[in-house]
Amino acid sequence: MQERINQVKERFLQYKDWEDRYKEIIKIGRDLGLYPEEKRDEKYKVKGCQSQVWLYPEFKDGRVYFSADSDAVLVKGIVGLLVSVYSDATPEEILSTKPDFLKEVGITEHLSMNRSNGLAAMMKQMQMYALVFKSMQKA
Repeated sequence: MQERINQVKERFLQYKDWEDRYKEIIKIGRDLGLYPEEKRDEKYKVKGCQSQVWLYPEFKDGRVYFSADSDAVLVKGIVGLLVSVYSDATPEEILSTKPDFLKEVGITEHLSMNRSNGLAAMMKQMQMYALVFKSMQKA
């Protein structure tokens, strides 16, 4: 997981201005891939986002895999960035890894209050899924 965070840092810190980072976030959203239509369900919607955001978790072999989508271009990039870091991780890794790297690369400081709240809601949803899967392992 730390390797993926380092890749994100490298990818964003090469740009000096916010506009280039903004374009990179949008590119990540475009590269997210198709989200299954049957998973575009209310129960997978992230509450607390102004835009519509879906986050679908799968738990296989002790690891959590996320797929996601949004109806807003920038938000889709943000959720795509979180998926690129937190997918294919153990519940423990997800729960113990704070999204500090987003601040380090200058993403959070340029988000509106609504988008910051949405980002926090996406992160909270990922952690909730991880918590559920962690408890299932012990059962």
